[in-house]
This record gives sequence, C-alpha cells and structure tokens, in this order.
Amino acid sequence: MFVYRLGSKGEEVKRIQERLAEFGLYRGPVDGDYGGGTMAAVKAFQKRKRLDIDGSVGPDTWAKLFDTDEMPRPAILDEGLDFRCLALTGTFETNTGAPDCFCAISGDFDDQGLSFGVLQWNFGQGSLQPLLKDLISQYPKVAQTVFQDELDVVVAALAASQDDLMRFVRSIQHPVTHAVNEPWRGMAKALGRTPEFQRLQVKAAGVVFRKALAMCKEYGLKSERAAMLMFDIGVQNGAISDLVKARIQAEFKRLPADLDTAESEVRKMQIIANRRAEAANPRWVEDVRARKLAIANGEGVVHGVRVDLASQYGITLAAF
Repeated sequence: MFVYRLGSKGEEVKRIQERLAEFGLYRGPVDGDYGGGTMAAVKAFQKRKRLDIDGSVGPDTWAKLFDTDEMPRPAILDEGLDFRCLALTGTFETNTGAPDCFCAISGDFDDQGLSFGVLQWNFGQGSLQPLLKDLISQYPKVAQTVFQDELDVVVAALAASQDDLMRFVRSIQHPVTHAVNEPWRGMAKALGRTPEFQRLQVKAAGVVFRKALAMCKEYGLKSERAAMLMFDIGVQNGAISDLVKARIQAEFKRLPADLDTAESEVRKMQIIANRRAEAANPRWVEDVRARKLAIANGEGVVHGVRVDLASQYGITLAAF
C-alpha cells in the first residue's frame, strides 16, 4: 500500500497540495514536497471529514480528497533502479525530492563556476559541459524550449575557452552570495525537470552505479537495497578503505550461520553502514550513520524526515 506522508515528494504530492488548496486548507507552494504545511492541511482535512487524523494520505484520505478509490502508484516506482538510486541519494544530498533534486544549482562558492544536478556536475572540473553538449546534440528541441533566445549564448559558452566560460558563468551570479541570476536560474530549473536531462544525469552517474553493483558482489550482497547502500557510499563517501573492509569482513564471519537470506542481507548491510559511518569525518559520523542505516533497514529518519525505501522509491530486498 502506498502512503503519502511527511517527506514524500513528486507529482502526486502536488496533486494533494492543489486539492487541499481548493478546499482552502493549504496556502503554501505547490512544489511536490510533503512538508509540515502539507501535513497540517491534511490533518485539518481529516478532521473535517471525520477520518483518522495522522497527517498522511492513504487510501481512505485519498478517496475523500478526490472522490475516487483509485490511488495512483508513485511514478518513480516505474523507473529503473539506477534512476531510483540517484533520486534517493539526490534527496539526501539536496534535501529535495525528485524531480527537484535533478535541478539543484549552486554558484561559484567553491571556485567551480556553477554546479548543477543531483551530483553537482560543474564547469570548473569540466563535468557539466558534456551533459549540456549531449542535451543540445541529442535533444535539440528540448534545448530550444528551455533556453529559447539564450540557446546561442549557451552554445557559444560551451565552445569558448575555459577561462572565458568561467568568466561568463560568474557574470550571471551575485558577486557576493553567488546566487544565480534570472533568467538563468529559472532556465536551469526547467532543464532539470525535463525527463531528457534527468536521463542524461542518470547516464552520467552510471560509473558510480556500476561500481556500486561491483561492490555488492565483492561483499556478497544481492538486493536492490544493497545496491542503493553502495551507491550512496560511492556518492557521499567515495569508497570503503581496505582497513574498513577488513573490519567488515571480520564481522561477517561472526554472523550466526542459521540466518535466512533476507536477515543475513540486512545484518551485513547494517555492519557496512556502521563501519563506514565510523570512518567518516567525526563531525559527520552520526549523519552518515543515520543515512546509511535508513537504507540498510529500509526505513529511518534522515535530516528530520522519515524515509521508506519500499513505498517511496520501490527499493526492496528483491535481487537487483
């Protein structure tokens, strides 16, 4: 059963917000982000309709909201595992869900000119240019729709020298806060919401995803959830050192021999989550631990928001 609750993201949440607004119960942004304002509005609606007041939209609340028993399956569940892994890590990294995690943008605070997307591809390291060039060559109509009269400027900037490119991207930002100016910020957001550029981001993240699958095999793991754990380690932490690996494998050997397949998989992921967290910068150990254990356990609280991998992202203990 699918339930939309605090922390849920996506187009279905936008529908809920729009409907609550029609009832005069929600006055916040229709942004597809199920935050405290949406939860409060849902509770008010449930009270009005004499439903159980839990602030979540399950089948009963959905039926009263939309006068239908047909509750939609979250669209993200129909995407490939690589897309879903990138979207969940993007939610952790940007504190926004899909599709907005694909639109994350930051200026030149780190001397990289401009960074964009789930994994913050940037101009300084030359990782963003290939994505934009692929968009223009593979999806010219999308590029024209997004950039309109500025498309020629984008093409010229991508063909310019690195110094000229960096001067250009810095010229479209606030000189102190590095906030990207309009219309460029809005166009970037529009770009990140297109399925075509989301696919290009998934493709660009493929090297991390393939490494995650290889790490699963290295540690004897087979589930989608394990692939998600290793992918998140690859993005947030880079890798697992030989010393940490030795500690993990030593703990694996001490696991009871009579564990069933699912329990063994979860216990191994918990060990990996804890040991990799303890190897992080001391300042971030507990943040890393909460994030990794939420994946290992299939649910948890990350940055104050409850995450459920199965219902929100379709990531389970099924084999990848």
